[in-house]
Amino acid sequence: MSSRNAAELSLGHFVHPSEGVHPGIVVIHDVWGLQDHYRDVAGRFADAGFAALAVNLYRREAELKISDPGRWIRALDDGRVLADVQAAIDFLSGHDAVGGKPVGVVGFCMGGMYAMLAAVSCRDLAAAVPFYGMLSDAHGLLAPQPGEPRKPNVPLDVAHSLRCPTLAFFGEDDAFIPLADVRAFEAKLSDEHRVVVYAGAGHAFLNDTRAEMYRPEAARDAWEQTLAWLRHHLGT
Repeated sequence: MSSRNAAELSLGHFVHPSEGVHPGIVVIHDVWGLQDHYRDVAGRFADAGFAALAVNLYRREAELKISDPGRWIRALDDGRVLADVQAAIDFLSGHDAVGGKPVGVVGFCMGGMYAMLAAVSCRDLAAAVPFYGMLSDAHGLLAPQPGEPRKPNVPLDVAHSLRCPTLAFFGEDDAFIPLADVRAFEAKLSDEHRVVVYAGAGHAFLNDTRAEMYRPEAARDAWEQTLAWLRHHLGT
């Protein structure tokens, strides 16, 4: 492990190599919030030569009680979430540890969805890597219940508008993201983007704190591809 500096900020958990300037990464957590897993992911990025900010989207919540993940996600204000992601991008862009180098975004589950939406609407993003981000509100966690408004955008609707190279990972057996959605999303992408689907993997396959979901081989390959993608598009 290389020497690194870490701090808890109002925006989230910030960690970077102790010396030099490095590309920035915004890490967006899943529905359960900024757990230690995402602090660890940010630390892995720092060890790989990036300055990473694991953003805390729930920092304004006085108390966090999530009994129905789908309802929680559907009720989130997408504009506010994406403004928080933009604030994280701006923070990294202006920090001495980044020194004006490019910034990318990586997200997981709900955060994967927001990473894709950020790649459409946020400024100054050079690359995006969403992991098992939800794609459609025709079914599943994003499907509005009676009386609920529809989300302004879902990734399947705006796939053609991605503004930075995007590498998207999915598990073939994901109970929340049908493979048909993944293929429909992939069909809308231009050649600068890429989709990877792992057989034998489901949702949250990178999360090594959830033994029932974690798939070591898929996780190892996806991490290696993530670093290669980010180094190619952000530099080192």
